[in-house]
Amino acid sequence: MQLLKFLLGLLLVQGITAVLVLISANDLQGIAILRIALPLLFISLVVAFWFSSIANYHHKDSVEKVKSSFAKEREKIRVNAEKEKTKVVKEAQQAIAKEAKNTHAKANFKVGVSVAIMGGVGVLFVFAQMVTAGLLTLTTLGGAIGGYYWRGKREEQYRQLTHQNPDLKVIESKSSITFLPFKKK
Repeated sequence: MQLLKFLLGLLLVQGITAVLVLISANDLQGIAILRIALPLLFISLVVAFWFSSIANYHHKDSVEKVKSSFAKEREKIRVNAEKEKTKVVKEAQQAIAKEAKNTHAKANFKVGVSVAIMGGVGVLFVFAQMVTAGLLTLTTLGGAIGGYYWRGKREEQYRQLTHQNPDLKVIESKSSITFLPFKKK
């Protein structure tokens, strides 16, 4: 389409030049050449400005197309990077959760085995006529089980509170955990 606009301008200039030469006097000398050259110069200037205007318009249009294509590509790259980042974070969280689950399972197994052994020793003491030692062992076992139960409740409460309100800041002390509604930095 752009070529047709320039071709039309060139054909127009050539046609006007041919018409001016045909209608001029047969002897082109002196002032007759000036009569043809002045209108041709004016027409050439008008066509040159016309071509310049067309070229500037198409240059701006092509620059805008390139800018918009770069903007689309940049946005596409940003979106893909954000998707990849989210994917990596999810994979890392899943790996951490899986590792934590395995660690908790191993720890729970070890605690279970130690509780069973301690219970067996306490029962053995009671059957072996060492009732005081057996009762002390069984009482200690009950305290340990109660402590693990209480700790599990606190951890569950903490998970529920932080899941409901992720901006919750937790202050831990030796005696208890206090939940304060401060935003994390």
